[in-house]
Amino acid sequence: MEIVSTEKAPKALGPYSQAIKSGGFIFCSGQIPIDPAANAVVATTIEDQTRQAITNLGNVLKAAGSSLAKVVKTTVFISDMNDFSVLNGVYAELFGDTKPARSCVQVARLPKDVKLEIEAIAEA
Repeated sequence: MEIVSTEKAPKALGPYSQAIKSGGFIFCSGQIPIDPAANAVVATTIEDQTRQAITNLGNVLKAAGSSLAKVVKTTVFISDMNDFSVLNGVYAELFGDTKPARSCVQVARLPKDVKLEIEAIAEA
């Protein structure tokens, strides 16, 4: 088991790792739309927050020697299901031809009151 960490994604907000590499896979903790350079949530729209969260996820995967193209499963937590179609548009753009298995659930609240959080499992 190997802990994965990068300065190009937000630091963990609690006692967990950005990702763990184990058994040929990378298990990424949920990424929220914190801009790692500012160490704050800068984006306000669902489109920009989705873009930042997926960028953060991509940076964690890159630090682990992987990429968005190797993602096999994501779980998306969204605070308002009315934002689902906008989320899908950005998600499709950034994942491109990669279409990992996915679950998407509406939740009551997320850390820092962001609009979404995305976790992933990828091939190493």
